[in-house]
Amino acid sequence: MEQEMTGKIIVLGDNIDTDQIYPGCFLALTDPKEIGSHCLEGVDEKIAGEFPEGGIVVAGKNFGCGSSREHAAIALLNMGAAAVLADSFARIFFRNAVNLGLLPLVCKGLNQHVKPNQTLTIDLKKWSITVQETGETYLCEPLGDQALKILEAGGIKPFMRARFGKKEC
Repeated sequence: MEQEMTGKIIVLGDNIDTDQIYPGCFLALTDPKEIGSHCLEGVDEKIAGEFPEGGIVVAGKNFGCGSSREHAAIALLNMGAAAVLADSFARIFFRNAVNLGLLPLVCKGLNQHVKPNQTLTIDLKKWSITVQETGETYLCEPLGDQALKILEAGGIKPFMRARFGKKEC
């Protein structure tokens, strides 16, 4: 995982649940590109098709609430998201994101200060977010050491394989 990343953003509101992130009617899909193409369809059907590779999702409170479906984080990754920045996360979504290698950062109030299609730079050394168009900088909550190690490995499976030397089945 890069210590600094830059990407265009989409801005969402509060209580974006897993059914909005990845609607249940698509749970039988297995092709990663197809899964990504339906991401956030419950919010706006056009988002996935217009989302830039390496883009950043900015949201309000309680992002990822609802069911425990890990498909929500899988869909965001396959849509091209590099990170999700939110006021707060549903706990199970947060863990699923980390375990799948998707960076979730708590940045309270950020969604009230940014506009769609702006470019943000995330600096994990400073735990800061900079809006490129305005130069404004916001702080986010640091992640714990274990979450960082899992993200740096690319998710829990590669982390565990590296730690215990087991090959993938």
